[in-house]
Amino acid sequence: MYRIRGRQPAPTRRTSLNRLPLAAAICFAMSSAAFAQDAGQTQPPAQAPAAGQKVATLSTVTVTAQKRTENLQKVPISIQVLGSEKIDQLHIANFDDYVKYLPSVSYQSAGPGFSEIYMRGVASGGDGNHSGSRPSVGVYLDEQPVTTVTGPLDIHMYDIARVEVLAGPQGTLYGASAQSGALRIITNKPDASGFAASYSAGIDSVAHGGIGHVVEGMVNLPISKNAAIRLVGWHEHDAGYIDNKEGTRTFPVSGITVSNARNCTASSLLVCMPAAKKNYNGNDIDGARAALKVDLNDDWSINGTLMGQNTVAHGNMATDPAIGDLAVTHFYPERTSDRWWQAALTLQGKIGNFDLTYAYAHLKRIQVEHNDYSDYSFWYDQLPYAYGNYISDNNGALINPSQYIIGKDRYAMDSHELRLASPKEDRLRVVGGVFWERSVHDIEQRYMINGFADSLTVPGWPNTIWLTEQVRTDRDEAVFGELSYDFIPDTLTGTIGGRYFRANNSLGGFYGFSAGYFPGSSYGVAGCISPQPYRGAPCLDFDKNVKETGSLGKVNLTWNITPTKMVYVTRSEGYRPGGLNRRGSLPPYKSDYLTNYEFGWKTTWLDNRLSFNGSVFQQDWKDFQFSILGANGLTEIKNANQARIRGLETELNWAATYNLQLSAGAAFYDAKLTATYCGFTDANGTPVTDCPGAELAPKGTQLPVTPKFKGNLVARYTFDLGENEAYLQGAVVHVGERKSDLRLLENGLTGNLAAYTTMDVSAGFHKGGWTVDMYINNLFDKRAQLYKYAECAEAVCAAHGVVAQYPNGQVYTVTNQPRTIGLRFTQEF
Repeated sequence: MYRIRGRQPAPTRRTSLNRLPLAAAICFAMSSAAFAQDAGQTQPPAQAPAAGQKVATLSTVTVTAQKRTENLQKVPISIQVLGSEKIDQLHIANFDDYVKYLPSVSYQSAGPGFSEIYMRGVASGGDGNHSGSRPSVGVYLDEQPVTTVTGPLDIHMYDIARVEVLAGPQGTLYGASAQSGALRIITNKPDASGFAASYSAGIDSVAHGGIGHVVEGMVNLPISKNAAIRLVGWHEHDAGYIDNKEGTRTFPVSGITVSNARNCTASSLLVCMPAAKKNYNGNDIDGARAALKVDLNDDWSINGTLMGQNTVAHGNMATDPAIGDLAVTHFYPERTSDRWWQAALTLQGKIGNFDLTYAYAHLKRIQVEHNDYSDYSFWYDQLPYAYGNYISDNNGALINPSQYIIGKDRYAMDSHELRLASPKEDRLRVVGGVFWERSVHDIEQRYMINGFADSLTVPGWPNTIWLTEQVRTDRDEAVFGELSYDFIPDTLTGTIGGRYFRANNSLGGFYGFSAGYFPGSSYGVAGCISPQPYRGAPCLDFDKNVKETGSLGKVNLTWNITPTKMVYVTRSEGYRPGGLNRRGSLPPYKSDYLTNYEFGWKTTWLDNRLSFNGSVFQQDWKDFQFSILGANGLTEIKNANQARIRGLETELNWAATYNLQLSAGAAFYDAKLTATYCGFTDANGTPVTDCPGAELAPKGTQLPVTPKFKGNLVARYTFDLGENEAYLQGAVVHVGERKSDLRLLENGLTGNLAAYTTMDVSAGFHKGGWTVDMYINNLFDKRAQLYKYAECAEAVCAAHGVVAQYPNGQVYTVTNQPRTIGLRFTQEF
């Protein structure tokens, strides 16, 4: 994204608001004319502006995507950038806010900190389970990958320098965490050149919900001529808007009825679980960042950062259409917390003419979930499962079989990267280094039933029908590098890159039932392989690891046709490590690889008033990993088969006048299977693609989650009010229809995700060092379908016509936030 350069002296004659429609019409006519220009033609010299006249131009955007600081327009990669000013202008506060303006990114979300993101249609769905596949998109906070299997950090977007989105495989420079792309969040660094401070306070009202607020502050303090510290803090309350409505549910086996009403009166067959509440899905977010930068001398500097955040989300972010709009009926209190902190150290300097960078980071993250899981109990209580027959108390009497989950995910991630880069002015340039990462994931999941018999519960864990107590460790080591050579200086450049990697992934611990509940199980207490307790669990019933080595490559040719127009062709590769299935009867799943063939362009026109960038590509996805819920709700990962994604991505920024700026982004995708998905592999783990009459998804099936089209358009008009400045802004986002599941049967049960279009509008006034903004997000109160899911296997929980109360099954839909009206005050010093 681009912005208009800083405010200049007011003209003698101010621009009128009534020119806005005319300027918008001129936009499309001028852009068409600009694209038709022949780059080889001699253009007449630009006329110098008259004295006092404002000049419309786009500012230079710098990125570090290739491990160097470079002009965005000179980097031969498809990159989308949201700069600091754009983040403020679009009122971006969190993950959901910025992802919608990134056409190459799709996602599924179960709430703050629990999102799975995808790029360029490389999506099979079903990810996000603690024992599932690793993500295919790497998310970075400054230099460190912060990608975990349950979702990336949902960082509060205050005092952020920029968001960089690198679309397409970034395997050579970023490795396993960037199979289909990388998303980088770059924070503002301390600045010893002078004091700076700011604060912001806002309040908002959510339609059908409550009142929210936010307070943020930053101070940059020089402590010497070569050192400074930067302190940042924030508190945010997001108002709830989903109601947990009063309701009852009767289990057919026992005849027991449960009620979530707050005035319920219990009886022998009525169990009171008073969880009903209005606007019960509010969030509270608190965080801070402290950073220190010291310039040791002209060549060496050190940066240290300590950053943390705690998010507490109440209720559930989904809605149950069978209950109503923005409503559910759940019976247990629900709450999640996502607490994390990161310590990072970056050392930069020179060895001869080479730039050296060493980056270390340590991340601790703890996620705790309290979730209602009574849907699972209810649907499996129907015939023929009759689940309730096996749920009793110490006297053998049938009891309320409703389950709830208490889950804890603890992460500890350490990463080191050491790299050297030759001078970027040299004709022959190289950047390369070594990378090491270790991620330990401590998993604890308790599926609980109040009053459960001691003989049936997992030993040592009261009321627990199922326990997962495991440790997953993922280790990555790599050597990487890219070499570039200017065949024709400033005109034709070739680049080759490579990465050699070694991965070692292990998973071990306990999972399953007690021997009393499931005496014939091959896992759980009946399947113990060690008599010794494991981290408080009864024993060890699973302990495996898998190792692999391999290499990735990249080839690029870049032609700078003129100083402002460049085209490139690229072949690049990305991969995702294989891993382990907990179910002992299943083999490990193999790595999957993505190969990208891309032609792209980056151009600037009209004396740097218009930029038009884009790329067309084909990606071949080999043996991609696919996660499903198998028997007993266990996640099973298998290599599915082959897929191909063809696409076009484009971005346009135009400073139409000094007052009016337009920006647009669009992505078109054709993502489909190129071989039939049968749902099983052969003895070697290779996907079987020939299964007449048993196809789960035939060749040509569209991949899930990603729409065929996603786009956005932002218009911002600034004008003078006396000696001060005001603005009007509108932003439109459109997302096309998507499949919710790759498999035809399951997708038929949950249904497609409908296309939607949303609009945000805002206006503001700036005087001196302070600004007042008023905004309306989701102006027309549109219900955007972001994610659909069922609590158990779709063939059970989403079955049509099984239960009269749920004729279409029980399928939840996660939606966007309803219309939100907000007011924000900001002051800078």
